[in-house]
Amino acid sequence: MAEPELVSTRSRVADSLEAVNNLYYARGWSDGLPIVPPTEARVLAMLRYAGRDAQDVVADIPPKGGQATIEKLAINAVMAGCLPQYLPVIITAIQALTEAPFNLYGIQATTHMAAPLAIVNGPIARELEMNAGYNAFGQGTRANATIGRAIRLALMNIGGGRPGVLDRATFGHPGKYTYCVAENQAESPWEPLHVELGYALDDSTVTMVGAEAPHNVNDHGSTEGRGILITCAGAMASPSTNNVYLGGKQVLVLGPEHAATVARDGYSKADVRQFIWEHATLPLGRFHPENVDRFLRIRPDWCPPDRDPNHLIHALKSPDNLMVVVIGGAGKHSAVIPTFGDTQPVTRRIERRDGTPVRSIEELKQ
Repeated sequence: MAEPELVSTRSRVADSLEAVNNLYYARGWSDGLPIVPPTEARVLAMLRYAGRDAQDVVADIPPKGGQATIEKLAINAVMAGCLPQYLPVIITAIQALTEAPFNLYGIQATTHMAAPLAIVNGPIARELEMNAGYNAFGQGTRANATIGRAIRLALMNIGGGRPGVLDRATFGHPGKYTYCVAENQAESPWEPLHVELGYALDDSTVTMVGAEAPHNVNDHGSTEGRGILITCAGAMASPSTNNVYLGGKQVLVLGPEHAATVARDGYSKADVRQFIWEHATLPLGRFHPENVDRFLRIRPDWCPPDRDPNHLIHALKSPDNLMVVVIGGAGKHSAVIPTFGDTQPVTRRIERRDGTPVRSIEELKQ
């Protein structure tokens, strides 16, 4: 089979990691960590798993509007340290990110700290040995670390989201280096996220969320599901999150031990969403009047006209504004993840160009 033609501009540099990394850093092409030089041979090896032409345009990435071709995504995947088998997940993530409900332009250019979080479901997560258990949001797993990093590099190098230039985040957070996990389907007492969203169990999907960092929920005392959910609701009810006035989904990450207790006591995912919506509240008196003025300009129905300080404000606009996933290893911990607010999660199935599902990455190998 003929090799695809590569059209990206070449840079000639001394044959050393130091020289390559100094060049890439000086030109703003790196995230600050060392990169793998994207030689022609490495990019061509990456493209063997693309399942489509190298010059196919996946999306235009804001705010700059750069065209994300398969070749450009492969280059960034090489730089991130990805194995070639990871490329279809990255392509699918970029497709999801650039759908209108996600509001990537807002997330790329905001002063808020939001970063795209990738949650992978289905058999491909197992095939790529993605971490869904112990330390899933942390270090130590090549697939999680490099897939998330490749997404970030693409947002910088193709979309123009460079810190202090078009990326105006006041703080950012560590997930802006890499933010990628798999759902722990094996230990979840409920149907996995992608099945809940209408996909087949043997489909593989990527769900993108415009997310803050995980906020730990420590509950070692509750022996009943209700107690765990009350603790989770309390952690979610904060006057400082974007969700409390902008809406948008928050994410409840239940650790397997907490999830098992909650499910044992008869709670479905829908029950969890309803319970959290009802209990994740805080009185209007917790908000300074100047913030109330601002929120009412954005959402005129945000609170009653009399501004009763005892009026309860919901952290979620509705029960449907909560995503529930099971991630992590043993331990009586869960996490809540607030979001940018003016964003909705987007899920895409990993597919061939013709729209048929990919059941195994090896099916795409060329």
